[in-house]
Amino acid sequence: MGTRDDEYDYLFKVVLIGDSGVGKSNLLSRFTRNEFNLESKSTIGVEFATRSIQVDGKTVKAQIWDTAGQERYRAITSAYYRGAVGALLVYDIAKHLTYENVERWLKELRDHADSNIVIMLVGNKSDLRHLRAVPTDEARAFAEKNGLSFLETSALDSTNVETAFQTILTEIYRIVSQKQMSDRRENDLSPSNNVVSIQVQPTESKPKMQCCQSI
Repeated sequence: MGTRDDEYDYLFKVVLIGDSGVGKSNLLSRFTRNEFNLESKSTIGVEFATRSIQVDGKTVKAQIWDTAGQERYRAITSAYYRGAVGALLVYDIAKHLTYENVERWLKELRDHADSNIVIMLVGNKSDLRHLRAVPTDEARAFAEKNGLSFLETSALDSTNVETAFQTILTEIYRIVSQKQMSDRRENDLSPSNNVVSIQVQPTESKPKMQCCQSI
């Protein structure tokens, strides 16, 4: 059955990566269904959900893939980076080890994903201020050094979840639409633009039939 969700101008695949337990699944469910599950289990393999947003009057549909953080699934998930135009690299602000592993995840992303992928570093569980183990300034500096955008979120109380996804999807849209415009300009400069090519058969391809010869 067709729904309005089937109508979109752009479809962008975005992956959520990071250690197990940093809250990737709850970020996904908070953004796509506005739900949060305290009993959330570790993701097995890969799951995805979709949601559409409006950017510059266009409907952008996000297909967001939640990849398992456990080591034993990483061989499976590397294939899921293919075709991704955006990535949210998530760590837990209350667990320094998940932040330390960001560098490794970033390397994996660079190895398997498209080189032009838009990446945002996300410090999740910002509601756990009293347990903070990763200073905001330190994470922001790391993001700047590696050319990533940066935001702290809380899937629990919804802080910045909408902003994180809106920001990365808008950035992807801008890049894609600018590329389309430059491609169009290049085509406009091409002399063959809007010219329909007509294939003309070689004149000597077939011998003329000699019909009704006069004797």
